[in-house]
Amino acid sequence: MNVIIIEDEKPSARRLQRMLDKLTIQAETMLHSVEESIEWFQNNPHPDLIFLDIQLSDGLSFEIFEAVEVKSAIIFTTAYDEYALQAFKLNSIDYLLKPIDEDELNKAIKKYQENQPQKQQVTIDFNDIKKLLINPIEREYKKRFSVKVGQHLKLINIDEIECFFSENKGTYLHTIEGRNYLIDMTLDQLEEELEPQMFYRINRKFFVNINAIKDMVSYTNSRLQIKLNNYNDQEVIVARERVRDFKNWLE
Repeated sequence: MNVIIIEDEKPSARRLQRMLDKLTIQAETMLHSVEESIEWFQNNPHPDLIFLDIQLSDGLSFEIFEAVEVKSAIIFTTAYDEYALQAFKLNSIDYLLKPIDEDELNKAIKKYQENQPQKQQVTIDFNDIKKLLINPIEREYKKRFSVKVGQHLKLINIDEIECFFSENKGTYLHTIEGRNYLIDMTLDQLEEELEPQMFYRINRKFFVNINAIKDMVSYTNSRLQIKLNNYNDQEVIVARERVRDFKNWLE
């Protein structure tokens, strides 16, 4: 199965790819904008299946299909309201509401595979769908976290957090005041909830806030060591395979 992902939020694209990996499906290509996608479709064989976000950084993804005739099957990945989602479901293989659930992803893949013997062409009236998107839901990221302190709950605003890290099977946030608090989320779940321009996952154990970075120094094996304003409990290292993407994120 030849699959591509069109998604402007790189953390979401990477998370989707990890979920597809568990189903032994490898996305051959990841595209992040309308312009990039149009150019790719004009110069490459079209895939069997597209995982398609609705709102990309430079416009609605429907603009791709206005510029290029694409016959691939489509599974939408979106955060739009239920009325629009119902329309998508009638005209495509399926839709997946963000954050994507593994069971729903598996069902969508099975639905696609079951349709293959008939080789049915997916047709979408993009003009009709556009009419349903007069008031699309803006992507909202978490603005604050609630943590338990004794018998009390404490609210911590996102700009008060230097980093998130995992330790002993727990996930913690570290504040600018130098306090650690346990939260009821995994780092994979945080990847969908954090503003990608503000937080970056530098390795399997850490997210860092760009505003909390004090210094960066070269480290062994082509890695980078991050110095944060307050956090110093353990070394904060950018994984070698993420160094290039991390540098792009900084810019």
